Amino acid sequence: MPELPEVETTLRGIAPALTGQRIQRLLVRDRRLRQPVSNETEALLPGQRILHLHRRAKYLLLTLEEGAVLIHLGMSGSLRLTPVITDYRKHDHIDLLLESGLSLRLHDPRRFGLFQWIPTPVTSHPLLANLGPEPLSEACDGDYLYRVARKRHLAVKNLIMDSRVLVGVGNIYANEALFLSGIHPAQAAGSISQARYQRLAIAIKQVLSAAIEQGGTTLRDFLREDGHPGYFAQSLHVYNRADKPCHQCATPIEVLRIGQRSSFYCPVCQSETTPDCLPGARTGMSEP
Repeated sequence: MPELPEVETTLRGIAPALTGQRIQRLLVRDRRLRQPVSNETEALLPGQRILHLHRRAKYLLLTLEEGAVLIHLGMSGSLRLTPVITDYRKHDHIDLLLESGLSLRLHDPRRFGLFQWIPTPVTSHPLLANLGPEPLSEACDGDYLYRVARKRHLAVKNLIMDSRVLVGVGNIYANEALFLSGIHPAQAAGSISQARYQRLAIAIKQVLSAAIEQGGTTLRDFLREDGHPGYFAQSLHVYNRADKPCHQCATPIEVLRIGQRSSFYCPVCQSETTPDCLPGARTGMSEP
């Protein structure tokens, strides 16, 4: 699934070509996405100018003169800019035709994406209203993470992946940030000190910023807006590296299941344990 860096990379790629452009037509070849593309969306977009673009969590928002277009790439979706006359491929479901002669084309083989017009204020939309702060914003710091973690016994990895707590920290980047901050992914969130949450907040920003700079994480189905894969996968420390040597200590990376997701960690570099470590996690972690 495209995660926050992939979405941010896409945003930065398409924004210069879309900002200020007037929409000529919305061409819907297959409206059967996660939610069907509505007739209202098809009717309201032509003639509107795109004022600006921004990202909220993993959603792209195209602010129009009236309302906004909300886009989610789902499990396997991608956006690319192409001349209007370019032949479309299988699974090219939507074209947003612009006065410049370019088209913003949504490709979504699994059809789990979204493409909908929504009214303003967009922050009141049900998909956006209850989201936590952006991980790259000043609101995400160690004090905030420590405060929301108090008296909570869920795994710290599940905490930072909860979109009501923090948006856009998917499985890959949660694994990597916890490694960089030396925290076992299964440690109970409420047992971690404020100082270590400060390290975790910094690590989250570092991992996501690095991924954005390198174009996102290479996933089987994800392509950047220019049709090429991202490159951050080449720099991963622990994710999907079970049994391979840790880059820091050469100990084999281990894997366990937390919240139905694979969690990769180094048993030495992330060896802190507490009595509150969740069942199934490696023992021997102690809070400094």
